[in-house]
Amino acid sequence: MLKPGVVNRRLVGEVISRLEKKGFKIVGLKLVHPTKELAAAHYAEHQGKPFYDGLINYLVSGPVVAIALQADDCVALVRKLVGKTKPTEAEPGTIRGDYCTHTERNIIHASDSDESAERELKLWFKDEEIFDWTDCEAGWY
Repeated sequence: MLKPGVVNRRLVGEVISRLEKKGFKIVGLKLVHPTKELAAAHYAEHQGKPFYDGLINYLVSGPVVAIALQADDCVALVRKLVGKTKPTEAEPGTIRGDYCTHTERNIIHASDSDESAERELKLWFKDEEIFDWTDCEAGWY
């Protein structure tokens, strides 16, 4: 998910381009203005933590771009490309390393496991909004 900071900074195309250039297949994509309920469901595992309220408030502050990706080892590869959560630890060349300076304004969310990805995709997409299409470039990445 590309968070409100990406949309507000006009970086959506840049970030999606990096995901596509890596070889991820986009099977779902949409602009959503999340409700507090959706944000709370998405970040349920963080409820009660000191940063939770700020995280929810940031997520509902504007539209986000929900993205469903496919690739072999998709979760691990996305997390590698995205970089570490703390900007001071995110390597240059990663999305967070190149575009993020504040942890609380982290610009992108990446699922941390296949199980989380499944749960999160069900929150953001209906079954009919996921399109598994034939990728003629498959195997070239």
